[in-house]
Amino acid sequence: MATDDTTYRWVKDGALGPGRMRYGADYNPEQWPREVWQEDVRLMREAGVNIVSLGIFSWALLEPRPGEWDFGWLDDVMDLLHANGIDVDLATATASPPPWLAKRHPEILPQTIDGTTLWPGSRQHWRPTSPVFRAHALRLTRALAERYADHPALVAWHISNELGCHNLYDFSDDAARAFRVWLQDRYADLDALNEVWGTAFWSQHYGEWDEILPPRAAPTQRNPGQQLDFERFSSDAVRDHLRAENAVLAEVTPGVPRTTNFMVAQNVRDIDYASWVDDVDFVSNDHYLRPGEQGRDDLSFWANLTGNLSGGRPWFLMEHATSAVNWRAVNPPKRPGELVRDALTHVGHGADAVCYFQWRQSRAGGERYHSGMLPHAGADSRVFRDVVDLGTQLRDLAVVTGSRRERARIALVFDYESWWVSGRDSHPSESPAYDVETLRWYRALLDLGVRVDVVPVSTDLDGYELVLAPLLHVVPAALRDRLTGFVEAGGHLVTTFFSGVVDEHDRVWLGGYPGALRSLLGITVEEFAPMLPDERGALSTGAEVRDWSERIARIEPDVEVVASYRGGDLDGAPAITRRRAGLAGGSATYVSAAIDRRAAKELLHDLGRDIPALTPDPLAAGGSVDVIVRTGRGGRYVFLANRTDDEVAVAAAGDLIAGAARRDRDDALVVAPRGVAVVAQTRDALPA
Repeated sequence: MATDDTTYRWVKDGALGPGRMRYGADYNPEQWPREVWQEDVRLMREAGVNIVSLGIFSWALLEPRPGEWDFGWLDDVMDLLHANGIDVDLATATASPPPWLAKRHPEILPQTIDGTTLWPGSRQHWRPTSPVFRAHALRLTRALAERYADHPALVAWHISNELGCHNLYDFSDDAARAFRVWLQDRYADLDALNEVWGTAFWSQHYGEWDEILPPRAAPTQRNPGQQLDFERFSSDAVRDHLRAENAVLAEVTPGVPRTTNFMVAQNVRDIDYASWVDDVDFVSNDHYLRPGEQGRDDLSFWANLTGNLSGGRPWFLMEHATSAVNWRAVNPPKRPGELVRDALTHVGHGADAVCYFQWRQSRAGGERYHSGMLPHAGADSRVFRDVVDLGTQLRDLAVVTGSRRERARIALVFDYESWWVSGRDSHPSESPAYDVETLRWYRALLDLGVRVDVVPVSTDLDGYELVLAPLLHVVPAALRDRLTGFVEAGGHLVTTFFSGVVDEHDRVWLGGYPGALRSLLGITVEEFAPMLPDERGALSTGAEVRDWSERIARIEPDVEVVASYRGGDLDGAPAITRRRAGLAGGSATYVSAAIDRRAAKELLHDLGRDIPALTPDPLAAGGSVDVIVRTGRGGRYVFLANRTDDEVAVAAAGDLIAGAARRDRDDALVVAPRGVAVVAQTRDALPA
């Protein structure tokens, strides 16, 4: 991430300017006649909108024919927005190429795993490795940068849009050539590649680089090492496009910050966003809530991770939904209070900007039933009234801008490569899901009433008392050594089943499971014992076991058995173990079974006797409230997110500055159902 005083001003002074929370949406005026534009800016001002993302899908109108530019309409929109005090995060418009480009150059079109060409008529129909597409995209990027470099409305560049959302995996000949170059840079010679991919299996040994292909559709299971490297390559290929556009913008407009919208919580799980952070001046993210009660914690989890990808510094919530989306099988609207709650939860985790897709709900096109800030029903609607209310609350939160997430004492490690690899085919079971398992432990911590940081696996763990690493399947030697050092220095580690099993090449660590972590945990698992869908097991604690269990065959003398299996073939065998390490008082706990959220909470409660970080926070009200904290020059800002459908009373000191809450006769803060209260504490009043 840039550190220059000019390009880094976003995180130094707040959301693209000091003392003001940014609020807005994707704005697509080209979808509407000009007479609508004046109504748009009038209603934007009523709602408190002060920034929009513009031009995201405008390439076909900006360049209607090759080399023929039409900027007139965009000039008018930029001027109109500026005249009304609304700033612009201007997109490079390269997310979706125009029909003429695909017609003249069909070689830009991506191909699926089975060779199917993805044709125009949707969006993102381009190969990340296509030199033809790259040349046209950079020409457009340069033309936009040169035209709007000095426009007073321009405050940031929005590079492409949701990079890799639909075209991350391209199996074309362009991709094959680029993949070979990537592999040569990584391994230097074929002997090294053959070794780490294990190509002696099934006669896959390569004698020439041009024999290597992407892992296209095959008769049966494809090589695991090849798949993992293709996933890494694909993430890097899209990142390379980001860098190429970024370089043009940096050359032409060096003083304008640049970003692109990550999709930390969405379908693009195969992009390692931790590796992208240094390629943007500030982190931006798109988040769409999972429906139902679990969605509240899901939102908090991914916002938490985004805030830690940003290093605790402020970030930009580029997209979320005011109400229903349009791309699930069933798309229920948000319940009363949820629009504000979702926004303020993101702000608590560090967002200095709250933006939506999109401003005006579309009349036509594939996303016409996706909600907007201004819905089909118009301004006289519940959604727009909530939008205006949120704008008022965000103005009240201006004091929060520029502050940082306050670091917790507990870290939950999130590892993209373990997510990729643990969910692959040909494993003992398809049931364990990495994101589900990590969220389960996050929810257990919230149920217990403690704060936690969701951090990328590369994070420095110094300063944390407890690290949870659920389903940490991929453990290279360097990570093993980091975790061992953390425990030996007095830290506490909790990890779960199917962890430590493979190295960075998806090769199994030999000698028994949990592989790289076997010595640290002091146990040996001889075989996995996955369970059929209708099977149930139990532990001595009364916890129910589903989906996964393991046969722990040996434990070291200094390992404590915290819980055993009850019934079945594993009756009496160790299920949960804990090993204390060294004079510093650290420990390493292993959970060999898939237990539910309640059992995870009970285990953490018991561990809390020795681990002060697991002491419940009184503000959490017994787990009913998600406590999120930001700190800055002005003091400490506590966000209290009600996780329930009932009012919750919290003994929270400080001034209520925003949110759905009131003080009762005993001066307790009563947070509304599904509401968020924001309390400001001055530095003099900060807890010790």
